[in-house]
Amino acid sequence: MANPSLLFLPKVLCAVAAFCACLPAPVSAIRKETGFAAPIMCRRTVQGRHLISDDNGYVCSSLSIDPWSHCCPRTGARFSCQGCKLDLQCCNSYEYCVSCCLDPSRTKERDVLKLKVAKPVTAGTYANIFDFCMGRCRHSSASVVHENAYVSDFHHCFMVQQNLSAGSTDSNYGSRLAGISVIVGRQGEPCSSTCRAKGQSCVPSRLSELNKCQILQKYMRCRSGCFPSLGPDQPAEVVDEAPTSLNPGACLYMQTDERLTCDGSHQHTRRVCPCA
Repeated sequence: MANPSLLFLPKVLCAVAAFCACLPAPVSAIRKETGFAAPIMCRRTVQGRHLISDDNGYVCSSLSIDPWSHCCPRTGARFSCQGCKLDLQCCNSYEYCVSCCLDPSRTKERDVLKLKVAKPVTAGTYANIFDFCMGRCRHSSASVVHENAYVSDFHHCFMVQQNLSAGSTDSNYGSRLAGISVIVGRQGEPCSSTCRAKGQSCVPSRLSELNKCQILQKYMRCRSGCFPSLGPDQPAEVVDEAPTSLNPGACLYMQTDERLTCDGSHQHTRRVCPCA
């Protein structure tokens, strides 16, 4: 005769199965990571005593910067161009130059990261836009006259390499230089002396034909780029031995042809000269 308790076993198992089916599915975990978020830290400029610009594009007083994150308060305008001439991309304040330069609509990362910082032996390309803006907004040979005076109050400039000068150029430039000898002068030498050493004279009316990036790149390396400037020694190339702050290897062209002269010179540049 069968054990009576065994007769009830199927019913018990069915009841247990039905009860378990009513229970919610087990939850494996709510969070698997319990670590803290990494703190936000900013890089900042250190040139000024009163103003600071951080790598987020904000400018603030040096007294208001956060002591832990080194960031400016995000209460002011981001990418501010206060005190800047946007047509020249030059500012009268270093910090606002950096802030304005960081604006993605003005400075493209793809253009910046392929530019040379200075000499190939001592530096490579820029690591990021902030490094570029901090470097470009410092003074260059275009900012000063005779090493002790600024050309303009707007002497902090951030323009990326340009392929064209203010004047247009075309395939007929050769005909406009007919009868002209294009000669690269020695460091610190004006075109008047360069042409005289060849038994010729500088032709000031033809300086505008050489005042273009395409022409400068034809006669010089321009390995650090080609930029607009206001120096009396332009068009010219900054020599490799120049201080890093002057952007060695850069070619410079005059922003206004009316100011071109055969007599201008700078101790850290070599001029390209029209002689006849």
